Amino acid sequence: MPRRPQIALNLFWRTFAWLALLLAGAVLAWQFTFKALEAEPRALEAAEQLAGLVKLSRVALEHTDSINRAAVIASLGRGNAVQVRVAEPNDRWLPYDTGTFSRRLAAELREHLGPDTVVARSVNDVGGLWVRYVIGEDAFWLKTTAAPLSVALTTDWWWIAIALLATAVGSALIARLINQPLRELADAAGRIREGEYDSRLDETTLTSEIREVNMGFNRMARELAKLEEDRAVMLAGISHDLRTPLARLRLETEMSVQDEQARQFMAQDIDQLDAIISKFMDYARPNETQMHEVRLADIVEREAQGFRDVEQIRFRLRVGSELAVKTDETELGRILLNLFENARRYGHQPGQAALVDVEASRQGHWVELRVRDHGPGVPPDRLARLTTPFYRGDAARTAASGAGLGLAIVDKSVQRLGGRLSISNAPGGGLLTALRLPAI
Repeated sequence: MPRRPQIALNLFWRTFAWLALLLAGAVLAWQFTFKALEAEPRALEAAEQLAGLVKLSRVALEHTDSINRAAVIASLGRGNAVQVRVAEPNDRWLPYDTGTFSRRLAAELREHLGPDTVVARSVNDVGGLWVRYVIGEDAFWLKTTAAPLSVALTTDWWWIAIALLATAVGSALIARLINQPLRELADAAGRIREGEYDSRLDETTLTSEIREVNMGFNRMARELAKLEEDRAVMLAGISHDLRTPLARLRLETEMSVQDEQARQFMAQDIDQLDAIISKFMDYARPNETQMHEVRLADIVEREAQGFRDVEQIRFRLRVGSELAVKTDETELGRILLNLFENARRYGHQPGQAALVDVEASRQGHWVELRVRDHGPGVPPDRLARLTTPFYRGDAARTAASGAGLGLAIVDKSVQRLGGRLSISNAPGGGLLTALRLPAI
């Protein structure tokens, strides 16, 4: 069996993840691109406006004497948007041009106001956009209340959150539309596997590739349905045609053969041929099951009752009466019949009757039924092939002839019931067959 990956995502989530990642990256890229394209024009516009304010305040201060200049500065300082104050030699300031666009803004201001203009982002630990200019021998600071560049670069996170949410929803819808036909195809294939050959897919879908796949699948389903019908008719005919001459042959043997031992051997051979035909019919039986709640102990007791021959087989049953499973009673009975028959034939030591232990216990959502014989067991390298049709184990377990279909029928029937089958050698000897069936 090929190894399955430890982390496996179905196609819907893989498609959703890639679409969401692609669209989210596109949203963020466009957001920052727009901001970058918007920041430079706003920075230039802010530089022109700020340069105009500086020139206006410079003109106002240049044409006033020293006495009235203090009054002008005081009147400008009462505003919230723009303030002017005298620059002191010991002022502490931090340069404004620390980034790409802030350097562009500072360069534009120096181009408008002169190369000796100082642009700062804080003066004496007071933040803002500060511009220092000189009038005669005096220097002044003009401060605006907000830094235009920081406003220009502010990210609208709420808009990004909405865009990402829309991206996730859109990716989920797109992934669902892409994967829905594949999901329907997988479901239909599962129904075909379970024997529902009337499963059909939509042949009117607008997508041409999906339409062609659906049409091909429907043709395959019709062919399989016809093959299954022909097989059932053929098997019924074979069974009838073979058993009729076998019945006549047995009757003629009973009436014509005088030797008692020869007659007995011939009758056994005829019974064996009839049993082989029954095995073939069981293995090829259509996958039709009727699932309902049954008590496990009742079915085990009923099937074991048909083998109450202490000279050939003895049972030790430990199945609680409270254990119930959802299964097809006839199919489960067929499974137990084959397991008990297999144990009767092969699961004993020479000259001894077969001893079969049957136990059951609940394990979560399952009921595990264990059937163990005390025979020679099977070599470990051959265990995996026991459920292969027509395969037989070693000679120790094949003393009696048969069709080699017993455990193959068990495996197929367990699959029909939605259960699990495991076969292993029991500790201390013998073959252990464990069935897991859905619990009630």
